[in-house]
Amino acid sequence: MAEAILYGVAQKMIENLGSQIFQEIGSLWGVQDELDNIKSIVSRIQAVLQDAAEQQSQSNQVRDWLEKLKDAIYEADDLLSKFSTKASRQRAMSGNKIAKEVRTFFSKSNQVAFRREISSEIKAMRKKLDAIAKENRDFNLKVSLPEKYSVSIERETHSFVPNEKVIGREDDKEAIINLLLDPNVEVNVSVVSIVGIGGLGKTTLAQYVYNDKTVNTHFELKMWVCVSDDFEVKLISEKIIASATNYKLKDLHMDELQKQLRQIIDGKKYLLVLDDVWNESHNKWDRLKSLLMGGAKGSKIVITTRAKLVAEITESVSIHTLTGLSEDQSWSLFKQIVFRKGQETNNPKLEEIGREILGKCQGVPLAIKSIGSVLCLEKTEAKWSYVKDNILVNVLQSGEDILPILKLSYDHLPSHLKSCFAYCSLFPKDYEIDKEILIQLWIAQGFIQSSNQQLEQVADEYFKDLLWRSFIEESTYEWGGLSYKMHDLIHDLAQSVTRAECTLLELDGKNINKKIHHVSCPFSIGSSFTKTLKLLVEAKNIRTFLQTTDEPSDLNESMLNTLISSFRSLRALDLHRLGIKRVPKSIGKLIHLKYLDLYGNKSIITLPDSITKLWNLQTLKLEGCENLKELPRDIKELVNLRHLDNSYCHALSHMPSGIGQLTCLQTLSLFVVSKDPPSISRHVAGLGELNGLNNLRGTLEIKHLELLEDANAESMAANLREKHHLENLILHWVWRSNLNADDNDEKSLEGFQPHQNLKSLRVNGYGGVRFSNWLSLLTNLVDLELWNGQRCRYLPPISQLPSLKRLYVISMKDLEYISESDISEEVSASFFPSLKSLHIKWCPNLKGWWRSASTPDHQKHQHHQTLPSFPLLSSLHIRNCPNLISMPLFPNLEQLFLLEASLKPLQQTMAMASSLPSSSSSSSPFSKLKVMILLELKDEVPLLDDWASNLNSLKRLIICRCPKLTTLSGAMQNLNSLEELRILDCDEFDPVSDVDDDGMEWRLLNSLRSLILKGLPKLKSLPAGLQHLTTLRKLVIAEFPNLMTLPEWTCQLTSLEILVIAKCPNLSSLPDGIRGLRLQTLTIHHCPHLEIKCQKGIGEDWPKIAHGRTVFEKLMLLRYSVRLVFNRLNGDGMYHSFTFSIWEGDVTKNELEAQNKMRSKYLSIFRILWTSATRQQLR
Repeated sequence: MAEAILYGVAQKMIENLGSQIFQEIGSLWGVQDELDNIKSIVSRIQAVLQDAAEQQSQSNQVRDWLEKLKDAIYEADDLLSKFSTKASRQRAMSGNKIAKEVRTFFSKSNQVAFRREISSEIKAMRKKLDAIAKENRDFNLKVSLPEKYSVSIERETHSFVPNEKVIGREDDKEAIINLLLDPNVEVNVSVVSIVGIGGLGKTTLAQYVYNDKTVNTHFELKMWVCVSDDFEVKLISEKIIASATNYKLKDLHMDELQKQLRQIIDGKKYLLVLDDVWNESHNKWDRLKSLLMGGAKGSKIVITTRAKLVAEITESVSIHTLTGLSEDQSWSLFKQIVFRKGQETNNPKLEEIGREILGKCQGVPLAIKSIGSVLCLEKTEAKWSYVKDNILVNVLQSGEDILPILKLSYDHLPSHLKSCFAYCSLFPKDYEIDKEILIQLWIAQGFIQSSNQQLEQVADEYFKDLLWRSFIEESTYEWGGLSYKMHDLIHDLAQSVTRAECTLLELDGKNINKKIHHVSCPFSIGSSFTKTLKLLVEAKNIRTFLQTTDEPSDLNESMLNTLISSFRSLRALDLHRLGIKRVPKSIGKLIHLKYLDLYGNKSIITLPDSITKLWNLQTLKLEGCENLKELPRDIKELVNLRHLDNSYCHALSHMPSGIGQLTCLQTLSLFVVSKDPPSISRHVAGLGELNGLNNLRGTLEIKHLELLEDANAESMAANLREKHHLENLILHWVWRSNLNADDNDEKSLEGFQPHQNLKSLRVNGYGGVRFSNWLSLLTNLVDLELWNGQRCRYLPPISQLPSLKRLYVISMKDLEYISESDISEEVSASFFPSLKSLHIKWCPNLKGWWRSASTPDHQKHQHHQTLPSFPLLSSLHIRNCPNLISMPLFPNLEQLFLLEASLKPLQQTMAMASSLPSSSSSSSPFSKLKVMILLELKDEVPLLDDWASNLNSLKRLIICRCPKLTTLSGAMQNLNSLEELRILDCDEFDPVSDVDDDGMEWRLLNSLRSLILKGLPKLKSLPAGLQHLTTLRKLVIAEFPNLMTLPEWTCQLTSLEILVIAKCPNLSSLPDGIRGLRLQTLTIHHCPHLEIKCQKGIGEDWPKIAHGRTVFEKLMLLRYSVRLVFNRLNGDGMYHSFTFSIWEGDVTKNELEAQNKMRSKYLSIFRILWTSATRQQLR
């Protein structure tokens, strides 16, 4: 079925032969008739390709004919591409008559030679194609007219597919959840398997369970790993760590990995999903299982697999066999796919046929969705009967396999979608597909039909069509962004239809076929790739070489030269993250190349000048080439370049002159202003070269704006107002102390006014006193970030921006007020109608929102009801703004972060809360608050008492280094949803000073699962009220120098699993009642008396704890600091911690030294993580 890609190549040939350049070639060199004949022949051949593909399984003659045809079409395409490239280059160069190459070309002898060459080769190609075309007359192949792509009205249903409701799995979900929550399992870590044939929805069911609120609450740690065919313990361990920490660790040996993994999961009640497991090796499973056994009691591993044998190897406590949907459930899913919302069929015959078709789908959701996407396009009895008959024939031939049903859906794809779908077989199973990259690759291969739209827009419609038909599914990257995948059965289908045309290479090279045209490497390239490459070079006509792994690789110079010299037909070459130090000059010989990816090759300093000979190049990816100093001087010759991604090329010193001539450019990520202006250096591009690049879209960053000489003129010359498609704009000045900077910067910013379609604006290092008023005109702006405005005192009026959702005001040292408007003007108008997230940080002189509302006299008479209110604000971060005393109201807040700030900005909203009647509590301020973090507040902390009645939704409360906090007793009665409470380093806090002896207030914290008390010097004994916390699972007591004993009532904490006691030097013994607890982990750190009594086997208190896991931790404070640093916000609005714990038990001296070495490594890892986390937060 390789005809799918062949059809796309033929279609592009037909389009090209009708283009202006080929008409000029034909006219100039006298070959017009030959070109017209080739176009006619290829059109006739293309018309019978579909029928030939269907007949080849029954006819060896047809199959052999298709093979000859494929070779001839590819050869003809290369030939035509060679001539059109040469002609296009010479036409472009003809304006420069003094160019040697042009003079040579226009010499009489050269014209004759070139004409003879082109005429001879085109004539030979026409004869070859004509002979092949005549052969098919004996096959009686049916002619199919080529389809022109059009957008169908049915495509309105695209959006429901990714978010469709799970049908018919409620009982399965409940059964799995009951197994996960079952407390009567003897082992700490048990396995539950979901078994069923492909396409039944095992992964969907696992996701359904994984995201359930009850499951989220029950497990302390959740991890998801897609395993697929490759059950390698090292790879799976890396994926588990990445899922738990949101960070991929590279280049660790297995010994280091297993230690890391154990430190992450040991002592935690975790849920791990291993999706799509095929392993049938007891040894491999046992090796992985041994690493996972340290979890707390109740930990669960969920496995999805097609084979019961796989489940039995894992010794599952329960195997849940998934069956097909019932007839009614199948019909419900079918209707959801076939009929638009609210539509039904009134044709009983149509329903009868539909139900017959569903009977053959065996209740398999993937088959139902696939066949439904075919039937929804034409709701007629004739069409549905035709599909039913085809299904009956194919299913009878193949038995119970549903692949024929999926194949039928493929057969009904338009031809232009077949080639695009087949090409996706180059990605490994479970690969996260980047839509933008896939679209660029499709265009590079010529699969996208030309129209009056941009090719990227047409390709996007193709992609949506495949998504809608369930050939592609929505997914998410580990960091949360949207990506796409293919179901493994759909991937099998893609591989079956491409056969040897597209190949996922194996390292041993055994699956290499000389006829392949598109390959990808799903493995890390190293020295062992030399043998693979020796076999691969036998396939001379490779058009795609992709790298589909993010593992670090090392493609040495010799291998790179071999690759380039061997594959001269390449259209797409992916060399990302291959450790390349130098791109060879021979790259310029790849005249057909349209896509070149050099992303992440940090050692590249320059690119060869020969790269500008790649006349057909459309996409050049240089992202992350951090040491690249300059772009090729003659980059203007790349006239077909559409995407130049040079983001994170930090060493770039300037942009090359002539870049403004690349009028096809849609992506230009970074423009660097040079310290040598164009008036001095003729090789340097000024901002004026952006003037005509009005097709730019996506993100544009303009860097080193402080170097502009004529600021206003140069910025206006960039002509940003005409860039309608630009979505994200970053304007970056490097701060300097020049007193004239403010005036110059204001002039340049004024000239950078973008089009109103802009969605995101970041201004960094701006030296002006005022921002331009055009900011208030950006009605489509969603994100606004103002960073490091060292002299800025005034912001433009932005409160009326209707689309603004996120606002960051960071490091504005001279800013005193956010708004210069009169407060009455903003009360009467719509005030930040869409704003959801507000960050104000490191603004030491910021006093308030409005200058008029910040005078003492005004504050005295100001009532909160006259203040504007953020209607949708859900997240508020204020940090290092000690003088901020007034803010608008924010009644719908869900997350509040106050760090090194004052409580005064909250006073108006607090007053609003206290003035509302109790009956309105559900809509009162702070009633939606889920997370509150207070750090280093120097004020008194009366807020918890003043508006505690509204905190009934609060789930997480952290109070750290607030010296004037004394108690929480007044707030406890309202914190009935609180799940986590941390009080850290608050010198005056005394939880027993003003509560009853029995501490009944604590009983009201009936949802609390985690309590951390640290650095509370006034605490001499644990509050008696803690005994009422029957839901508490984790208790940390740290840095209590006066704590002498733990009370006997500790045994009443019946849910407690983790107990940490740290730096309590006078604590001398454990209570007898601790024997009755179901502790999974007890950690004792820097408690000298207690450590002696708890020594294994000989300590006085050892019998009290011998049943649990006891760990003596020498670096527990590191663990706390890590927990504070690496908190991340999950989709449920809660901040979740992830940590690397460094355990140390009864060890020898050598073991202790080894652990110390590991600690050093972890500390460096923490620094990397901290940097990454900080960057992400700053974004």
